[in-house]
Amino acid sequence: MSISFEGIGQWAATFTCADVQEGDLVKISGNGEVTVCAAGDKFCGQVVSLGRGGDACSVQLGGFITAGYTGTAPAPGYAGLSADGSGGVQADAAGRTYLVADVDTGANTVTFAL
Repeated sequence: MSISFEGIGQWAATFTCADVQEGDLVKISGNGEVTVCAAGDKFCGQVVSLGRGGDACSVQLGGFITAGYTGTAPAPGYAGLSADGSGGVQADAAGRTYLVADVDTGANTVTFAL
């Protein structure tokens, strides 16, 4: 049996943006605007789609997401995470605490609730 967390509690909002890609973790950078996080930043969500011109994006702000991680694998359960500066996350005891539901060390991905 396969387990899936896709779509559980998902909600998103549209923001203006520049230089972001689908899957990037982002932070608020201005009124109604997001930008890619630097290493150690707290993030508000993950870009799920880009507008045709790339100047607007839909950001998932709630629900479960899967993101790449760098460094030490986060532990399942409640774990501190912050942005890794490459569009993904890193384990960070000083970061915001999230519920980590799944860690795939082969693919270097982590699934957690925003």
